[in-house]
Amino acid sequence: MAHKLPDLPYSYDALEPYYDQQTVRIHHDLHHKGYVDGLNKAEQALAQAREQDNYSLVKHWEKELAFHGSGHILHSLFWTNMAPAGQEGPDGELKERMGQDFGSVEAFKKQFSAAAAAVEGSGWAVLGWNPLFQKLEILQAEKHQNLTQWGIIPILVLDVWEHAYYIKYQNRRGEFISAWWNIVNWQEAAHRYTKALKA
Repeated sequence: MAHKLPDLPYSYDALEPYYDQQTVRIHHDLHHKGYVDGLNKAEQALAQAREQDNYSLVKHWEKELAFHGSGHILHSLFWTNMAPAGQEGPDGELKERMGQDFGSVEAFKKQFSAAAAAVEGSGWAVLGWNPLFQKLEILQAEKHQNLTQWGIIPILVLDVWEHAYYIKYQNRRGEFISAWWNIVNWQEAAHRYTKALKA
């Protein structure tokens, strides 16, 4: 069954003024759709390879599967971990865990922001629960899939590819990161954390 581009959980302009309507529309309708299409193409090519018992291009299609599949997953998480401005910061179990693993919510935000700003080239900052280590980890993901930890369960993700912010913020990635904290959907992050603990 083919993967489909998920609908946005809000209107294109709902994240203004922190995330502009034009960027949201292009980012979702063109960039994210491109990863969905690439994922479907890779899965179809690998299915054909199995049918024909011909794996001469398996390295190429497996790389495409990882790149586009990870891009689709991360973008699907990205849209839902944002909401119109006005939410309070994390509370409950997630807040307590951030205090345990990072010292405080503010310390977490500073480290996450620094990690996002320091991503080399295109990539993501990811807050994830590592069930093997039993702790929250902040990771960078170059492209969509490099430098991550096996088994990590994403809780909060931030896209710092230039297409995610360049129309409004140009090369001011740090300004975009600062603005993004105003539209974080902490309820969704808390929900993901609770689910991750049960995984």
